[in-house]
Amino acid sequence: MKSFFSTNASWPLLIVRLGVGGVLLPHGFQKLLGWFGGFGWSATLSFFSSALHVPVPIAVLVILGESLGSVAMLLGLMTRFVAFGYLLIMIGAIAMVHWPNGFFMNWFGKQAGEGFEYHLLVISMAAALLVGGGGKWSVDAIIARRTRRTGSGR
Repeated sequence: MKSFFSTNASWPLLIVRLGVGGVLLPHGFQKLLGWFGGFGWSATLSFFSSALHVPVPIAVLVILGESLGSVAMLLGLMTRFVAFGYLLIMIGAIAMVHWPNGFFMNWFGKQAGEGFEYHLLVISMAAALLVGGGGKWSVDAIIARRTRRTGSGR
């Protein structure tokens, strides 16, 4: 338990955590609530299951991982768990949707869809957080300090 919450209380990890959480939060809220031009819970579940053939339980985990996971990421709560979820979500997005479109984003509208460069950036940021933890000002750091003081969490 102690290693799950332990973190290198550094500024760079704080910056990465806030960056990736802040970028994925609107994507999650598009899927969960229909904000920011998204379709919301029902339509997203329907799209994932019918068009992408993603089982509904996995689609639910993607939606919750991007939305509630991003809230937790911004707080630095369960950073490693959420980062691992981000890794899985982005690998799935590349494999199921973006790989055929190549590396680059569709900047000029000349591709069939978006490439996977964005997803690789999220993967690299999530990997840094998976290794280093939530960084400075994270709830994980508070939990780790309390766990060390009480001697629990072995």
